Amino acid sequence: MDKKAFPLCPVEITLMMISNKWKALIIRELLGGTKRFNELKKNINNISQKVLTSNLREMEKSGLLTRKVYPEVPPKVEYTLTEIGKSLNSVLGEMYKWGENYKSDQSQ
Repeated sequence: MDKKAFPLCPVEITLMMISNKWKALIIRELLGGTKRFNELKKNINNISQKVLTSNLREMEKSGLLTRKVYPEVPPKVEYTLTEIGKSLNSVLGEMYKWGENYKSDQSQ
């Protein structure tokens, strides 16, 4: 991503990187380690192949993950978070805590 295109607000930059629920869920899955496409699709409820492919491409382009293609038939492709992608662990951790607290407050 061109640094000149970044917004001034750091919160907005973070939101750009995890701009939809799918990206956050992909990161959640990859925090556990390298995964193949079908593993991601199976573990992320209700995501279509097209949406998963699109989000993985965007995340690779922005430097959150790497894509490794093995020269096999059929092709084997693995996705792994980069160090930048892994650094979002704390952000997702705080989102998890907030969601748990919100759910708890709403059930009272």
